[in-house]
Amino acid sequence: MTSAHFQYAVIAAVVAVAVIVVVRFEVYCVTDIVRADERELRYLSKAGWVAICLISVPIGGIVYLLCGRTR
Repeated sequence: MTSAHFQYAVIAAVVAVAVIVVVRFEVYCVTDIVRADERELRYLSKAGWVAICLISVPIGGIVYLLCGRTR
């Protein structure tokens, strides 16, 4: 294996891990929203928070965790 092939393999592995982490984070956020009671959410409804989380990955999930839930 040449040095260039090794570098591409490392980059591919890092990208794969990053994608897995982001997908797991989004699944966690959406699951938390769906399981929450409407009184546990601030500013938006469940559908609004799910839309924000899925449209603006991963910023939407971060905003939800910081501002959207009361617990």
